[in-house]
Amino acid sequence: MLDRLLPSWAVSAETYGDPPQARLHPAEEDVIRHAVESRRREFTSVRHCAGLALRELGVGYRPLLPGVRGAPSWPQGIVGSMTHCPGFRAAAVARTGDALSLGIDAEVDAPLPPGMLEVISLPGELEHVDRLSADRPGPRWDRLLFSAKEAVYKAWFPLAGRLLDFHQAEISFDAGQGTWSAELLVPGPIVGGRRLGRMTGRWSAGRGLLVTAVAIAQPAKATSRASSARELTPNLL
Repeated sequence: MLDRLLPSWAVSAETYGDPPQARLHPAEEDVIRHAVESRRREFTSVRHCAGLALRELGVGYRPLLPGVRGAPSWPQGIVGSMTHCPGFRAAAVARTGDALSLGIDAEVDAPLPPGMLEVISLPGELEHVDRLSADRPGPRWDRLLFSAKEAVYKAWFPLAGRLLDFHQAEISFDAGQGTWSAELLVPGPIVGGRRLGRMTGRWSAGRGLLVTAVAIAQPAKATSRASSARELTPNLL
C-alpha cells in the first residue's frame, strides 16, 4: 500500500503479519525484554520492514533504538518512519539528500472510540468529516483524520524537535484524488530557508486498513516533485 503513497526516491517495506524470520539486534532485544508478547511481535516485525527498506536503499542495518519521545534513531544520512497496527507493519526510508522528513501511519478501518473524534478535531475538521461521511461513505473518515494527524506528527517531530498537539494542525481531504493537506497552526521549523507551514500527503484504504503518508522533500526535489513522484489514481485499493 505504501509504495503508492510515496515519491520514487523513498523506499518502503510492509507486511500483513509477523514474519517468522524477523529477528532483533541484541541492543533492540534489550529495549523490549520486559514487554508483553504482542508488543514484542510488532516491535520486531516493524524493524524487519525497516531492515528490508534500508537494504533496498543500499544502507546497512544498525539497531533502531527508541530515542527522544520514542522516535527511532535512523542511520546517518537517512530519514524514516515506521508504523504498526493489528494486521499491518511498515517502514519507509529515504536519503537526506532527497528528503527532510517522512511520516507514515496505518490504522484499522474502524470507527474511533466514542468521544475521541471530538478530542482530536478542530471545529472545521468535525464538519469536514461529517460531510465526507455523508457524501463519500466508505473509509472511516474519523479514523483517517486521526491517521493523517499521526503522520503529520511523525514528519514534524524530527524537524521541530518539539511536540505538535492534535489541534495545532488542520487536516482536509480530497476524497477523489486520495490526497490530504495539513495547515500548521503554530510556527513551523525553518526548512530550506523557509518556514514550514503546510504539509501535503496521500492516503489509501484497502484490506480493512487506512494508510497515510507524507514526504517532505529537500527544496531541490520539491521543485520537480510532480515529475519524480509516482502517478496515483485510485485511493481505494
